[in-house]
Amino acid sequence: MTPAQATEILHENFAPWIQTLNLEVEETTPTTTTLRLPWNPTLAREGGTLCGQALMAAADTATVLAISAARGAYCPMTTVQQNTTFQRPIKATDVLITARVTKLGRTLAFTDITMTPAPPVNRGEAEARGAAQAEPEAQPTEATLPPPAAHATTVYAILA
Repeated sequence: MTPAQATEILHENFAPWIQTLNLEVEETTPTTTTLRLPWNPTLAREGGTLCGQALMAAADTATVLAISAARGAYCPMTTVQQNTTFQRPIKATDVLITARVTKLGRTLAFTDITMTPAPPVNRGEAEARGAAQAEPEAQPTEATLPPPAAHATTVYAILA
């Protein structure tokens, strides 16, 4: 599944309030999907840190896309369990949410999700050059990313 196909699934199958998170599909593989949750002050809680509800919703969304990529297509599914551990606050930066399918069964799927502060992206410069002329941005590697700010595990029931 390509990032464009995952984006289409995101736009066609998620609730309008999830759309307001403006999640961007960064990467998809047969077992992993990475989304970018752009920083938005409306998602901040007291003290200016990103609220846990936004992170959990983004993790849940990344999970659906990762399972879809692992299955080769989207199908109806629902969260059975989500366990999230918040390890440090995120303030005034985008977040990379990476969901990795650890087991894909006929009726259940299991994933691990990391939520990591993202390196800054200079969107204005790329837009000024135009999408066709913009150079591809270097993908951050584990060595360049700070430690995760949160970790989650999910169990999903596959309904198709």
